[in-house]
Amino acid sequence: MSGVNYDQRPMLVFWETTRACQLACRHCRASATPNTLPGTLTHDEGMDLVDQVAGFGRPYPILVLTGGDCLLREDLWELVERAKGHGIPVALSPSVTPMLTDEAIARIASSGINAVSISLDGARAETHENVRGIPGHFPKTLDAIAKLKAAGITVQVNTTVMRDNVEEMPDIAGILVDLGVDVWEVFFLVHVGRGVATNALTPEEHEDVCHFLWEASHHGFIVRTVEGPFFRRVVAERRAGGAAPDTALYRRLSEGLAAKGLPLRDRPSAHTAATRDGKGIVFIAYDGEVYPAGFLPVGLGNVRETPLATVYRDTEVLRDIRAARFSGRCGVCEYADLCGGSRARAWAETGDILGEDSACAYQPVGA
Repeated sequence: MSGVNYDQRPMLVFWETTRACQLACRHCRASATPNTLPGTLTHDEGMDLVDQVAGFGRPYPILVLTGGDCLLREDLWELVERAKGHGIPVALSPSVTPMLTDEAIARIASSGINAVSISLDGARAETHENVRGIPGHFPKTLDAIAKLKAAGITVQVNTTVMRDNVEEMPDIAGILVDLGVDVWEVFFLVHVGRGVATNALTPEEHEDVCHFLWEASHHGFIVRTVEGPFFRRVVAERRAGGAAPDTALYRRLSEGLAAKGLPLRDRPSAHTAATRDGKGIVFIAYDGEVYPAGFLPVGLGNVRETPLATVYRDTEVLRDIRAARFSGRCGVCEYADLCGGSRARAWAETGDILGEDSACAYQPVGA
């Protein structure tokens, strides 16, 4: 969607189709529950929401059906069919549970789904399962990824980087290459939901991870980040010939990746679209409430009362975000538009949605 005017339409519309999920992940943004919550959008309201996404006009945003576990939404396939009927690209973000059967994978493959994302939070069973809260979940996750790929489905792997798993990042990269994964999306922690209990990295360590991810993007999969927009600055610096940091963590990650002997591509695949919470991204909760992003629980309106396109285009705080009207370091940074900092983290830590991102180590020229 290059050349898209993000003032008029987002690149990604995330819809939390349900809060229900059989997992209890330590860093869960949603603090998901075993059962569907009262107030969840009904079937008719869900179909109307799909139509509202079409209301943005072409090029349509990608509709990401997430949760909870989207497979627990009983009318999921009808929603997919409605979206595909409009020509809207659809991605699914299911949990690896007994719901993700061979039959479900076959249904995904035959439904015209554009991509599926699966979470993998460690290269060892102990690490991944400590995060996911389910014994035996690690081999099931690898098996699910392999089956999705065998069915011809584009697979994105989501990894939340934290102190517990950062040293395993090179090994995770190796697993992704072995499984033929298409996209690696790395989440940087924001302290909302159950994520408040997790052990985030320091700004300097975030910088090290970003430089490692730049190098990982040379190995055949696209690398993207969530709530780590400073990765785009690092990519710009490295593409311009900038040097890697001389730090212990970076050296361990870089040397660990090099030691795996993974095949190299001529060109790195690092995603650098200048999107951020509320600019190119919008999130609809299970009850129809609209937020700038899933990690930024600042309500903007409800699709039951106001069309999604109206909320996205006309809400003042989103206009401020898209115009990069930031304060602190983000306000004077030369990368304000390319990066823009995590609006979710700024709000979670200071209550100022336009404040600076404390997870970024960069000192702007004008600061």
